[in-house]
Amino acid sequence: MRAIYILWLRQIKRYIRSRSRIVGAVGQPLLFLLALGYGLGSIYKAAGRGDYLQFLVPGIMAQTVLFSSMFYGAMIIFDKQFGFLKETLVVPVSRFKIMLGGALGGATTSVIQGSLVFFISLAIGFRPHNWLMAIVALAFMSVLALAITGFSSGIGSFVEDMQGFQAINQFLVFPLYFLSGALYPLNHVPTWLRIIAEINPISYTVDALRWSLLGTTKFGLGPDMLAMAITLVVMLSFGAIRFRYIEA
Repeated sequence: MRAIYILWLRQIKRYIRSRSRIVGAVGQPLLFLLALGYGLGSIYKAAGRGDYLQFLVPGIMAQTVLFSSMFYGAMIIFDKQFGFLKETLVVPVSRFKIMLGGALGGATTSVIQGSLVFFISLAIGFRPHNWLMAIVALAFMSVLALAITGFSSGIGSFVEDMQGFQAINQFLVFPLYFLSGALYPLNHVPTWLRIIAEINPISYTVDALRWSLLGTTKFGLGPDMLAMAITLVVMLSFGAIRFRYIEA
C-alpha cells in the first residue's frame, strides 16, 4: 500500500506544481459552457427543451474528466523517455501496484478538474436539483476517471512517442465523447446514432451525472451503474495486462 500511496502522491504533486495545466484543463470546458450554453441556449429553449446550460453542464464535467484522465497515458510516455519509469520498475513491487498507484493519482487530479468545472458552472448560472446529490456525482466522476486512467495506462505502456499517443487519443476519445449524447439529447436522434450511444460507455456516465445533478435519466440508474462497473473492470484489466509487458 505504501508504494501505491507514494505513486499517487507523486501525481498529485506534479499536478499542483503545474499551474498552466490546471488553467488549461478548465479553459476548454469554460469555452464550451459559455459558447454552447449561451450560444445555443435560446435555440434549445425555443425547441421546448428548457435551459440548455442545465443540460450541458454534466456533459462538460464528463468531458473534463475523460480528457484529463486520458492525458495520464502521456505522462507514462514522459516517464519512459526521461528514465523515471525504468527506476520504478526495478523496485520490488508488482507492476500492477505501480500502475494502480499512478492511475489513482491521475484519476484524483481528473476528478479535481471536473469539480472545478462544477464550481465554475455554478458561477455562470447552473443549479443542481439537489445539492446533496453532488456527492453522488463526485462518485460517478471518480469511477469514470479511474477507468480511463487505467485504459490510458495500457495505451501509454506500448506507445513510444507523443505523436502516436495523440493519434490514438483523437481516434478513440473524441468519437466516444461526441457520440455519447453529452452535447445533445438522444431522444430524437437517428437510429444509428442511438445505437452507437447505447454501446458507448461514456454515454452511461453522462446519463448518471444528469441523474445525480438534474434528476433526469435516459437509460435508468441501474443500467448506468452496471455499464460503469463493467467499463471500470475492463479498462483496469486492460491497463494491468498491458503494463505487465511494458518496456522502459
